[in-house]
Amino acid sequence: MSFLTALVSGLSLGSIYAIIALGYTMVYGIAKMLNFAHGDFIMVGCYIIFTVASTWGSSPVLGVIAAIVLCTLLGVATERVAYRPLRHAASPLAVLITAIGVSYLLENLALLIFGADAKAFTSVIPWNGISLFGGQLHIQGVTIVTIAVSVVVLVALQLFIHRTRSGQAMLAASQDQGAATLMGIDVNRTISLTFAIGSGLAAVAGALLCSAYPSLSPYTGAMPGIKAFVAAVLGGIGSIPGAMIGGLVLGIIEILAKTYISSQLSDAIVFGILIVVLLFKPTGLLGKVVQEKV
Repeated sequence: MSFLTALVSGLSLGSIYAIIALGYTMVYGIAKMLNFAHGDFIMVGCYIIFTVASTWGSSPVLGVIAAIVLCTLLGVATERVAYRPLRHAASPLAVLITAIGVSYLLENLALLIFGADAKAFTSVIPWNGISLFGGQLHIQGVTIVTIAVSVVVLVALQLFIHRTRSGQAMLAASQDQGAATLMGIDVNRTISLTFAIGSGLAAVAGALLCSAYPSLSPYTGAMPGIKAFVAAVLGGIGSIPGAMIGGLVLGIIEILAKTYISSQLSDAIVFGILIVVLLFKPTGLLGKVVQEKV
């Protein structure tokens, strides 16, 4: 694999991490909670697409739409049932345990319904792509679409946050939930909307992930979800542009590590980056230092 091919592959993988990381960073930025079950929403979305497109024989596009809708509803239900009761009274450890419980629940439900065997996932992007430099560089269609979707998602989120009333409510709630409530903002509804958007993005990321790496199992979303969390921390968790930058940087580093160092060590390098960031710049590349008033 040439350096240019590895770079394009890294941008593609990083774009997937970025879309997943956007879900992490939005939920944390507004609710100040980490939804570690987020990676399993990716898996749920992929199984919905697989069921609609492969089992039922319907259009993959219909499968993607169904995955986005159902994952959005799942995110809202998860926030309402699992996280909302813990938001004010519980410790971060209780929230973490709850997230792990939700994750295991989704994975075991997938095991019961679909079994442990990996399924062959049919790509939702049939386009073969383009060849450049006289055929020396071939860029697959899924790679081009993945990068384009990540850019569109970033721009759409930025416009939504800064140009709509719901987005302004999210900004207010992220600064001070108490003051936002006094201003007439329904904080619970705002946080539910945040979970809905993040979960819908997880379904989109799942469609792109399994189209690029066409194997589906109940644990498909676990490792990408963890790596996307690393990307969110690297970019500055709570920052939407930071999540995008962190995802792209992490994807490029992972592919280059697999290509030029060792495929066995690539994951260790990724998590080593998390340790370095936490040690030397815990706020991430675009994160802000928040001073607590006593």
